[in-house]
Amino acid sequence: MQELPKTYEEWLLNTYVDQMANQHTSQALSWRRLYLSRAKLKASSRTSALLSGFAMVAMVEVQIDPSNGQKIPDVVLVIFGICTTLLVTVHLMALMISTCILPNIEAVSNVHNVNAVQESPHEKMRWSIEVAWVCSTGLGILLFLAEIAILSWVKFLNVSKNAAIASTVIVIPAGLLFIAFSLVFYKKLIAHKYERHSEGLREIETLATALETSDLNNV
Repeated sequence: MQELPKTYEEWLLNTYVDQMANQHTSQALSWRRLYLSRAKLKASSRTSALLSGFAMVAMVEVQIDPSNGQKIPDVVLVIFGICTTLLVTVHLMALMISTCILPNIEAVSNVHNVNAVQESPHEKMRWSIEVAWVCSTGLGILLFLAEIAILSWVKFLNVSKNAAIASTVIVIPAGLLFIAFSLVFYKKLIAHKYERHSEGLREIETLATALETSDLNNV
């Protein structure tokens, strides 16, 4: 005989586990998407806050004094200003999206009730979550690498031009490697999702066939 739960919390948790046991139900899939969206927003908020802070500090700490004979070409300064502004804007956009959506998802994810997932905005705001993820971990990191290269020209141009060139030579392969890794990662991720969906469809077809066979035998 199955032992009854002693408290309401135990009953609620057991009910949640029982209803989530079938990983191919629509509720289970929706919960997995909720947890994935929450993880993406958390990663985006942490990355954006960190990199945008570094960019602002770099802009403030750069000391350019023309009276000391420190002459930086206007083109370099314009590129530096544009890159820094874009970097901060992109990361602040990702941070704003994460800050607005994440509390609503956190509130639902802490409730052990299967039907509570319907109250989460992660489905309707899916594209906003993807925008935050791409801006923070994709475009934002590329802009940060470009920021490092441009900052090296601003700091080292009047001291040692070779140092600025060396920094740029290192940053370019790093950026290409990052782009290559991103393409390979997303390709494998899409392939993994396709395999999971295909497996789920095969299991549903097998179950449907078994039910049809059972109905025919009962006729």
